[in-house]
Amino acid sequence: MTRNGGDVVVETLASLGADTVFGVPGQHALGLFDALGRSPLRYVGNRTEVGAAFAADGHARVTGRVTPLLVSTGPGALQTLAGLQEAASASVPVLGIASQVPRTGLGGARGGYLHELTDQRASFRDVVKHTRVVRSASQIPSALAEAWEIASTAPWGPVWVEIPQDVLLGPAGVPPVSVSARVQPLAPRAEVVAEAARLLDSAERPVILAGGGVVRASAQAELLELATKLRAPVVTTFGGKGAFPWEHPLSAQSWLEDAHTTEFLASADVLLVLGSGLGELSSNYRTFAPRGAVVQVEADLGKLESNYPALGVHGDARLVLQGLIPLVRERAERAEESVRELLQAVRERLDGQGLALERQVLADVRAALPEGVESFWDMTILGYWAWSAWPGPMHSAQGAGGLGYAFPAAVGAAAAGGPVLAVSGDGGAMYGLAELATARQHGLAVTWLIVDDGGYGILREYMTDAFGQATGTELARPDFVALAESFGVPATLSTPGSLRADLAKALASGGPHVVVLPALLRMFAPTHLEDQ
Repeated sequence: MTRNGGDVVVETLASLGADTVFGVPGQHALGLFDALGRSPLRYVGNRTEVGAAFAADGHARVTGRVTPLLVSTGPGALQTLAGLQEAASASVPVLGIASQVPRTGLGGARGGYLHELTDQRASFRDVVKHTRVVRSASQIPSALAEAWEIASTAPWGPVWVEIPQDVLLGPAGVPPVSVSARVQPLAPRAEVVAEAARLLDSAERPVILAGGGVVRASAQAELLELATKLRAPVVTTFGGKGAFPWEHPLSAQSWLEDAHTTEFLASADVLLVLGSGLGELSSNYRTFAPRGAVVQVEADLGKLESNYPALGVHGDARLVLQGLIPLVRERAERAEESVRELLQAVRERLDGQGLALERQVLADVRAALPEGVESFWDMTILGYWAWSAWPGPMHSAQGAGGLGYAFPAAVGAAAAGGPVLAVSGDGGAMYGLAELATARQHGLAVTWLIVDDGGYGILREYMTDAFGQATGTELARPDFVALAESFGVPATLSTPGSLRADLAKALASGGPHVVVLPALLRMFAPTHLEDQ
């Protein structure tokens, strides 16, 4: 068979280093999917385009590599937007590739094409890092290599490439593709690093706030070395889980919605913020008001000083840490006592709220999860608990905050090698039920814990607190156990008493499994400085 534009796409992806792609076929993209069947790439076919986008996100997070997402024109393309928004908010390198109407119809020049949008690309410009429309097969290798480089250059993020139907079906016109991407780490300016080191060296109470940029830069070892040298306590953001050892004597953990932690950060005479934009969640809903100097290290130039005045250091967190370590003195002062006092104050506040069930459920989930197993969390009460209390790496949709992320993303992660855990409420679970078929078809080792409280639990709490009653939060839902089994996926109806054993058994099963926990969980009451 004569090679066509679709072959050029899959050859380019394989040459760039892709091994797995996610997506949903469509009429305009048939040339691409036909070529995929002749390629060495593994195709994981999802059931919805937003599920495919979340799956590509999950795969990219656990592998640390660009992951392709293949969809069709119009409705198929547009349904990826929620997933790409999450990837953009969380700096995840997803390469979206969509078909387009034939070249003669681009921009509405003719009209009347199925799936046609006058300017499909415009829908993605404000969501992803980069967009491009390819107009010939010869442009495909360079366009995809360019997109790959942009996606994997700090700050990581999703990119979008569109290829018309007739280009995908037309002759390749180029020899078999051999292309590579050139990705350079984002080096900081030496004089700014030196100034940051001077501030830290002169500090009496330095504190570090470690965000997701530390994890993405694989800078955990460097952070530990700097914190130990400075004797600086480390607070991790919700997106920075795994940046610092949870039980280390200098670990102030992640209780960012607690006024004690907010005050702890505010009282530092120098606060080193690594890989965080100091947004709404990390600032305890804008109640954080630093009284000392702030040094902000951030790969995303637009986030430097976007929320607080700071010495802005534009660069990769690992390279900045490597530059700081030799420039600061080793301290003899001890900061561990201040960390113990902070965590004791947090514990005492929680102890007074009657939250034994919630704390036990989260502890049982953690105990059931083998070391190194990835977990993905939806916007649900147990997920909100995990933001603050989960002791290790985790993935959630707290970047953009959309429902339905956890299970499709866990499916994508499981395609890179399981087992994987997903955690949803019953409301969020309804978004991703179709992906049970994906997990079953591909035999993916993903366990899905669904906490069934009969509605949108966190919204129920928010509305009741604000208005005295909740509207639109109560939901009819299926028998999740029977529904999972109708997909051919084993399911277990659990209880708080059996949850640990039920999850451990499911995670060891080697395939997909659903565990349903009927439970009405409550959120801990966050506090702000004015509440103390």
